[in-house]
Amino acid sequence: MGDAQQSNNVQKSKARPNVIVFFTDQQRWDTAGCYGNPLGLTPNLDRMAWKGTHVAEAFTCQPVCGPARSCLQTGLYATASGCFTNGIPLPEGTRTLADCFNDAGYDTAYIGKWHLASTRTEPVPEERRGGYRYWLAADSLEHTSDAYRTLLYNADNEPVKLPGYRVDALTDAAIRYVADGRPEEKPFFLFLSFLEPHHQNHRDDYPSPDVYKGKYAGGQYVPPDLAALGGTAHQHLDGYYGMVKRLDEALGRLMDALKSLDLLDNTVIAFTSDHGCHFKTRNSEYKRSCHESSIRVPLVFSGPGFDGGGSARELVSLIDLPPTLLDAAGIAVPEQMQGRSLLRQLRHRHEGRDNSVWPEEVFVQISESQVARAIRTRRWKYGVHAPERNPLRYPGAMQYMEQYLYDLEADPYELTNLVQLESHEEVRERLRERLIRRMNEAGEATPDIVPMLPVSSGQRRVLPGELEQ
Repeated sequence: MGDAQQSNNVQKSKARPNVIVFFTDQQRWDTAGCYGNPLGLTPNLDRMAWKGTHVAEAFTCQPVCGPARSCLQTGLYATASGCFTNGIPLPEGTRTLADCFNDAGYDTAYIGKWHLASTRTEPVPEERRGGYRYWLAADSLEHTSDAYRTLLYNADNEPVKLPGYRVDALTDAAIRYVADGRPEEKPFFLFLSFLEPHHQNHRDDYPSPDVYKGKYAGGQYVPPDLAALGGTAHQHLDGYYGMVKRLDEALGRLMDALKSLDLLDNTVIAFTSDHGCHFKTRNSEYKRSCHESSIRVPLVFSGPGFDGGGSARELVSLIDLPPTLLDAAGIAVPEQMQGRSLLRQLRHRHEGRDNSVWPEEVFVQISESQVARAIRTRRWKYGVHAPERNPLRYPGAMQYMEQYLYDLEADPYELTNLVQLESHEEVRERLRERLIRRMNEAGEATPDIVPMLPVSSGQRRVLPGELEQ
């Protein structure tokens, strides 16, 4: 390649931003200082939120590892992609984020946990990698590694053992890729997928770095839902918080590396997680429920288009992340994607244009623990389930029963289920209609939702006009 052509390519790559997804696993939104955590665990993320765009209320669209990842890689709800439980690989030929970035001339890289090939501890064959060209990953990282023993596979399916604490090992690999492992004439799209702060499955433990063991013990800060409901929070929060602390340090190291390479100002970074963690308070494990502790996640953006964006007040779903990332890179969003670009929404707000097209609720599909659906508005959480349906075999149902109604304004920690109260009958009726509409929009057939028989409580009737007050 001639010098002039190479210079032209470098200029083009600088004009198009690099994109990094910093993806954690099972991280509650309220672990971060920018969401109110008082322990100082996330100074780097808090600074990123202050300088960039902080999404105040963000949610997963499927609180299970594999299905959530399928939504992020395809821009489709899990029932539309077919990956509605763990262990279902992405169908071959499915168009992914990596395909979109590849077609736009980006170098695409995946490092860390994949969970979309159904190979568990075996290497992921090339046809199951979702189109990513640079590859250093394991399908089920929790089963190929431990806190201080990280095993991944490279593009040739050779095992690669990485030194250090697992978060640091993946971060080192990402920095090596950015510094030396990619073609400099291209912009890059890097999906960096950590396991932390997910538990270590084989011993049901949250192994933090040794230096933080015991630092957060003794209930220094226990979120109110966990304080009220118990579960394993007092046993596991110390390790969980130590993991979060190290993840934030990794974010800082990555941003420092980008700055030293003169890449930070031209790199979009999205920090988020696949789902939250309720520490066995809502069912027999850690997620797979409609509660805030399962579905609410941190979401912060920085870089071109997001710096100085302040706090986004929209209710944002992970289904909105793929179109947002493509939009940030100037790539056309495929029509089949089922979310919306938050960046476009922010532009419209800045220009004083009508923003009313943004949905007033997020839609959640739940599997494995139950076949269930929920919507979350600013004030209300409404959930239904199909108790006769096997959640490991069926993606949905034609009949559901009402299960939950929470008034998040009066009860933000979801401790009082109002679903049977006569006083909230009209609220349930309106939310039922909205849930069915969102199910239809996601490609699901119109179900029959059986309402709970109302019970009089002597409480004042809540009127439909109060739905969002």
